[in-house]
Amino acid sequence: MRKIEKRSDCPISRTLDIFGDKWTLLIMRDLSFKGYQFYNEFLDSGEGMATNVLSDRLKMLEEKGIIISKKYEKLKTRKQYGLTKTGISLVPILLEMLVWGANFDDSTVVIPEFYQRFLNDRTNLVNEVMISLEKGMNQNFC
Repeated sequence: MRKIEKRSDCPISRTLDIFGDKWTLLIMRDLSFKGYQFYNEFLDSGEGMATNVLSDRLKMLEEKGIIISKKYEKLKTRKQYGLTKTGISLVPILLEMLVWGANFDDSTVVIPEFYQRFLNDRTNLVNEVMISLEKGMNQNFC
């Protein structure tokens, strides 16, 4: 597993120690907004993440208390992943990144209804996504 070294006591630096690579943030995106729960779903998300990187990031996120895994009830050899309250607390930041990316690069793909809802009703959308995740209702929001 990737060793996380504390570079300083700065809160931004500490956040980057955990989320400072694209793969970790993409896993968080997939858990938060795409409803992904299984290893193969993350692997097939389209960005070409290597299996060893995915495994490493999932272990690190679980070790840090950001995600949790459990045996899948329908197939005990399979793990099912979800966000903890700490992981869910990242949702507003991820949504801001989504909108920033859509505004910065108009070639990105965002579901127009989701994007407009965020622009027009940000607070309620953030709350809806967070409550859905807290209830374990994994949905594809974008």
